[in-house]
Amino acid sequence: MPKNENTMKTLTMAEQADRHVLYEKAVQSPESDIEFFTETYEKLRGKKALIMREDFCGTALLSVEWCKTDPERRAIGVDLDKPTLDWGRKNNIQVAGSDIEQRVQLVHGNVLDDPKDKADLTCAMNFSYCCFKTREQLRSYFENVRRGLKDDGIFVLDILGGTETMDILEEERDVDDEDFVYIWDQDKFDPITHDMICYIHFEFPDKSRIERAFTYEWRLWMIPELRELLEEAGFSKVRVYWEEFVDDEDDEDEMEGTGVYHDVTEAEQQESWVNYIVAER
Repeated sequence: MPKNENTMKTLTMAEQADRHVLYEKAVQSPESDIEFFTETYEKLRGKKALIMREDFCGTALLSVEWCKTDPERRAIGVDLDKPTLDWGRKNNIQVAGSDIEQRVQLVHGNVLDDPKDKADLTCAMNFSYCCFKTREQLRSYFENVRRGLKDDGIFVLDILGGTETMDILEEERDVDDEDFVYIWDQDKFDPITHDMICYIHFEFPDKSRIERAFTYEWRLWMIPELRELLEEAGFSKVRVYWEEFVDDEDDEDEMEGTGVYHDVTEAEQQESWVNYIVAER
């Protein structure tokens, strides 16, 4: 076990861990997101999407994986947090090789700034847009997204919901093939404003923890609100893609997601769900 030279104390697993690496492994699923982006764009537009803009891109893992799927693809990642962008440039972009490095552009800036390049597809994943807490702010962001799309471009965002999203709770999940536990902590929820505070913690086999590795102060937006604001921002059509669920083979009282999403106009409520909204320019 590594030791701290100053104290000669053996470092805990939490002290050795990198929170960005943990987040990417526990939270992100670029392969499934890109599969959805690709199939949806081709179905709606009859051609390949080549230029993706990733708003709130963080470490730009999604942008890198996007470019790996097709030598013609380019990505533009935008984020306000420069240290996180620098981490992503070093640990995701540069290690992917010079070809990928040339096709991923990182922008240290505000997603509300006028976009300089037009994208086929813009995405805002991991509920990042929930940092905008008023209709005016969120509509302004959606208007900016629309300005940055080509005439046949689409905007994809994910959304969380279900009856449990308004509860105060902690959920633990073992991460496949990894030696840590991911903990999602819904710490506060205001039913009047829908303001919520959530944390991500990580726990390790040696019982060490990273407390509040990530903090989120959001407004929990509802699908009708998002659809209305996207339409007010000028998008021509807004679609909801709902994940198909089937009976869990291991527990007859539970359902499990299939990773297949359908364009729907109504759905059955669940305790917890994560789905996509797609807005066509």
